[in-house]
Amino acid sequence: MIIRLATKADFPALWPILRDVFRAGTTYAVDPAISRDAAYDYWMQQPAATYVALADDAVVGTYYLRTNQPGGGAHICNCGYIVAPAARGQGLAAQMCLHSQDQARAMGYLAMQFNFVLASNAGALRLWQRLGFATIGTIPDAFRHPEQGFVAAHVMHKRLT
Repeated sequence: MIIRLATKADFPALWPILRDVFRAGTTYAVDPAISRDAAYDYWMQQPAATYVALADDAVVGTYYLRTNQPGGGAHICNCGYIVAPAARGQGLAAQMCLHSQDQARAMGYLAMQFNFVLASNAGALRLWQRLGFATIGTIPDAFRHPEQGFVAAHVMHKRLT
């Protein structure tokens, strides 16, 4: 597996992965009808950096890294991760999270915060906890899940120093 900076040329392979996750509406607080151009801006342009994970030269995952808050909060970053369906359950999300922490440290960030981890996303919650993230807050009924109704969202944090 190779994890490297994403380029514009990677987006045609990324779009179907992003589109399907966003359209499902079960993990990301993104408009399920987001356009390809808006998704490109959200995933590739707005972050400080975007990475792709490759296996056998195929894109199997991606993550972005961005400053969580400007000004006085700019020392904390935020990340979002997506794994292609065929690559799930193989430890890729953990590898990308560890990679993102190294990249964040190299970029000068002192902590990483996940702003909106859904209570319904049990796998992600277990993984982030296993990787040292603490739940520092919970927002009740924060997300309208298409199958489960309103679910809570957790704010998770980890110092990188």
